[in-house]
Amino acid sequence: MDNSPTVGNLFLRYQQRLALHWIAGNEGESRSLGSSDNTHRHSLVGHLNTIHPNRLQILGHMELDYLNGLPPELRAELVAKTCEAQPAVIVMAEQLTAPDDLRAACEQTQTPLLGSSLTSVKLVGCLRHYLGGELAEKTTLHGVFLEVQGMGVLLTGKSSVGKSELALELITRNHRLIADDAPEFSRTGPDTLRGRCPEVLRDFLEVRGLGVLNIRAMYGDSAIKFSKDLHLIVRLERLASEDMHRVDRLKGCYQQCTILDIDIPEVTLPVAPGRNLAVLIEAAVRDHILLRKGYNASEAFLKRHRNVMQQQTTAFP
Repeated sequence: MDNSPTVGNLFLRYQQRLALHWIAGNEGESRSLGSSDNTHRHSLVGHLNTIHPNRLQILGHMELDYLNGLPPELRAELVAKTCEAQPAVIVMAEQLTAPDDLRAACEQTQTPLLGSSLTSVKLVGCLRHYLGGELAEKTTLHGVFLEVQGMGVLLTGKSSVGKSELALELITRNHRLIADDAPEFSRTGPDTLRGRCPEVLRDFLEVRGLGVLNIRAMYGDSAIKFSKDLHLIVRLERLASEDMHRVDRLKGCYQQCTILDIDIPEVTLPVAPGRNLAVLIEAAVRDHILLRKGYNASEAFLKRHRNVMQQQTTAFP
């Protein structure tokens, strides 16, 4: 099943931002814009190209002037070839009037033909930016996704381990909720995962015993973040007191978690009575920020310890 966005989705979502309006070919609104696979093989958006057709063909003043300068036979061939390539959509930029023959060809082949008041260059740039995110590889993970001290943090763990309660406490400490239960992550760059909330779940957090809470209504707009890059995964695990002693007290429980072929740092926090998990999350984020800057506390501690041992050995041979 192809779940890629359609021309109709594009029009509804970006109609105002891109100043779009329908000209012809309304019956083709269900045409797929593409997928993450074919965007690597073909250009997604570009000016009119009949040799290597773009999925979204943009016509500006230069393209229209070229079309109008062709002999009737070549012009008819070019218009027919443009529609026969089955682009997802053709967009007339700069408030240009669509030629009658192009309009008729789009109606006949059910090729969506849209108009926009934006310049062709700006239109290409905006569509590449918007659709790069729409068509990126995506996955849905279980957990609560928050912005903590400017970092995207995913709280994960088994059901009823306390993720939502911890998220609620972090929100009261001026951190922000992005998505509860099923955040969506897309690969927007070679090493970047962008997380956001499905529209149906936006603003809501489910807490056992309290039910579903509207965080925006309770704490204001500043408590909500629409999207954020994923920087750190915190896995919550319930450990018995005897298991707590097996945790590496020097280096902690760090590892890498691979999502969409991108390695994301993951730390496991034991859940036990008396532990202030909100403070621990904040500390884990601060430590992660230091690691990104090149400072590793455990290595610094070991280095200091070795230096002290060497000094003692030198003083007392």
